[in-house]
Amino acid sequence: MTTVARRTFRSTPHRDAAATWTAIVELLTAASANKTAKSELLAVAGTAASLIADQTPKTTPIVVTCDGPRTRFYCLYDDNAIDGSDASEDVLGFDPLKGDWSVSLPCHEDDLAWVRKSLARNSQRITARKDGDDIAADGETKAAAQSLTLDPKGFLGS
Repeated sequence: MTTVARRTFRSTPHRDAAATWTAIVELLTAASANKTAKSELLAVAGTAASLIADQTPKTTPIVVTCDGPRTRFYCLYDDNAIDGSDASEDVLGFDPLKGDWSVSLPCHEDDLAWVRKSLARNSQRITARKDGDDIAADGETKAAAQSLTLDPKGFLGS
């Protein structure tokens, strides 16, 4: 069972999408000994901000995996972002970028091709997945994991 931390950031109109991504990056790198991670995360700021502006992290989280607990980031919008009572932007009690880390951003299906191409130009660790898909324990999307089927004849021999 994977331990999961959750943070919810106030986005538009409290702060614009780019400032929201910057706040998430600041939280991710606050306890990190990894000095290049911040540069890598900021290199995809335009693409990440575009996805935040599309409100994909409202219901499907940005997921950060590492050698420690998994972190899920959601965003609040409109009146909820102004009110801020559901926000949780506190620092984490662990390094979310420890070891072999990765970030998966939710994306509308229509934009997935260009977003993946854009992210790949700057990082192999930061990827996109279809809005609504979750990350399985081994890093695959839930949809990909569910598409696997068992062939019982393969076990029994024909």
